[in-house]
Order: sequence, then structure tokens, then C-alpha cells
Amino acid sequence: MTTTETVQQSIYDQVLESTPRGERLKLCLQCGDCSGICPFGYLMVHPPSRLIAQLRADRFEKVLETDTVWMCVSCYACTAVCPAQIPLTPGLMARTKEELILNGNVPAELQSALENSQRYGNPLGESPRKRADWVAGIQPEVKIMGKLRQPVDVLWFVGDYPSYHPRVQATAKALARVLHALGVNFGILGPEETSDGDSQRLAGERGLFEMLAERNGLAFSKYEFKEIITTDPHAYNAIKNEYPRLEISYPIRHYTEFLAERLDQLKPLLKQEVKAKVTYHDPCYLGRANDIFDEPRRLIAAIPGVELVEMSHNHKNSLCCGGGGGGMWLDGFQWEKAHVRLSEWRVKEALAAGADILAVACPYESPRFEDAAKTVQGAEQLKVRDIAELLVEAMGN
Repeated sequence: MTTTETVQQSIYDQVLESTPRGERLKLCLQCGDCSGICPFGYLMVHPPSRLIAQLRADRFEKVLETDTVWMCVSCYACTAVCPAQIPLTPGLMARTKEELILNGNVPAELQSALENSQRYGNPLGESPRKRADWVAGIQPEVKIMGKLRQPVDVLWFVGDYPSYHPRVQATAKALARVLHALGVNFGILGPEETSDGDSQRLAGERGLFEMLAERNGLAFSKYEFKEIITTDPHAYNAIKNEYPRLEISYPIRHYTEFLAERLDQLKPLLKQEVKAKVTYHDPCYLGRANDIFDEPRRLIAAIPGVELVEMSHNHKNSLCCGGGGGGMWLDGFQWEKAHVRLSEWRVKEALAAGADILAVACPYESPRFEDAAKTVQGAEQLKVRDIAELLVEAMGN
């Protein structure tokens, strides 16, 4: 058997065997729906349907000679529309990226983020010791589990960008204020938290993902808590759907689910009107991947003065911000290929909906959409706010 045949056989077998429902790859109809729905499919030499065709034809080496698979942002759109219900995003696309990495065909900016994740436990290359610096000045004080050494009701898995990115730290601070106002007994891991690893996994680094997950699993096991909440849909997806396969299993909810359950307690705190038309962007890993659509909208609708309007693409048909599956670390590469950003398309839709505020619930989105608003004509007045920030504004804080 030749090396090419070995690679082809290995990838095909691994997709079939290691991906839940991976055997459905055999049922591909070559209808092309996956390639048609892919936001960057028109730029890919091998979009999903053609990639499957190359596998079947024993010509996978043709895929390894190209780099346009890196345009995939793991948005789950192809998986959502597949009539054969093939798990294309977590199976075929992630496995193909893994093979590209093994062959040294990886953009430099992505390689840097992966190396940072391995060395520092986060893709930004920040010191783990600084992971809880954002809590400084918050009153009441945010409990750090390693210092507290007491049980809590809720362990908040904060995530990389809310911990380190200056813009997204504002979201973390807002959620801390909301949780304090509701009297929630919560704590964070601080320096013991590491990247959830989900985006790294979908960018082809399964081994790195498992290493990061095991670190978090060890940290979880040291403390007593009833459930985990998270700011990040990617962390939610990882801990809910992927960690249990590594025997790391804990109840987890996205913070919008957690707060929506407490709306009766939250509503009396929302005393200040936010007079604005607000449109909500469904994050791929909250919506399409995990079917959480209503809870964020219920929170927004509860804010006095808000008129909730929908963009043309919403719910399962939502557009991607472009940050998933390694896209957060491929902006330069993707700009060279496309000369447009998915975040710009989304900002244009928000404007078309007549929105004053674009509401988000994922830490990738605030900086991406704010940057896009600077380049889209007419978007100068569009505000981008995480739902937690809107709630704090309505609380008068």
C-alpha cells in the first residue's frame, strides 16, 4: 500500500470510527448542499462535498496540496443542512485540518495561536498567573477557588478572551455584577483555568485539545460545586459534548440559560430603560450546534425600552462571525483569500434590520463586530453589546 493510500485510508477510517455518527459519511448523496451553504465555500478548492469525492476516489493527496480548507470556520452550517445528517464539521473538516497540520500546511498565525495554547494554556500567549487580573476592583470580591477553598453553588468557567482581551473583560465584569446582584454563590478557577480547547480541536489539534481538557478536568476535580456556567459557547460545547468522552463530565450551562431561568428574580432589578432597537446574533456554538435560541432573546426582551428585531439570517440560519474553528487566529490569511470578512456581512445585516445595538453572547464577537463596524459604511453608530452588558446597563450600573 502506498503512503497516499495509507493516508487516505487512515482519514476515512478515523472519520468513520472516531466521530459520533461518523459512519454516516458513507451516505453522502453528493447533493452539494454543504458546499452551497458554506460561507466561504465559493473560495475553497475542496469544499465539503468535493472533499468527500476526493476521499472516495483515493485522491486525498490533492486536498493536501491546497490550503483553502483553512477558510472553514467550523460554523456547523454544512452539518445543519446535510440531508444525510453527516457530522461534517467535527468529523471530516476537523480531521482534514489535522492532516494539513501534520503535513506542515498550516498558516503561520494559526500555528502561533496553537503554540501559545500549548505553552501558556491560552491562544493569546498571556501568562496563566494573570488570568484573574480582570477581577481587580469588583465588589463584592470575585471568589477564586484556590484561595477560597470552600464549596460554591456555581463554578464559572470564564474562558480565554473574557480573561485576557481588554474589550471582552468588560463582558466578564458585567456578568460578575449580574451574578452578585442575584446573590449567586459562585467562584472562578483563575490561574488554574486553561483554554477549553474546542477551537483548537476544530482547527485540527485533537491532541492539544485533549491535553487542555485534562488540565481543566484536574482543576474541576479539586473543588466542590453543583454546576458550571460559562461565558463562551465554545467552552460550553467542549465541556458538554466533548469532555465526557475523556471521562470529564459535569453539568454545564451557558450563562444566558442560567440567567433566563432566573428572569423572575432578574426583572425587578432592570429599572432603567434602554431605548433602542436591538438585534441578536446567534453564536454558531450556542445556536446551530446546541439549539439554544430562546433564552438569549428572552433576556433581551425583558430589558425595558428594548425593541427586539431580527436580522434576515437568524436562528439555525444565522451567519457566522468568522471566529470559530481557528478563524479567530486566521484573519490575515482569510483576508488575503477573500478580501472580505464574515463579520462585515453580519454588521450589514444588523444595519438592514434597523438596529441600534447588535447584541452578542460569545466572547469572540464583540471585538470582531466592533472592528467590522469601523469599516462598514453607515455603521459608525451601531453599538455592539454583550447581553450581560445590556443587563448591567438596565440595572443602572
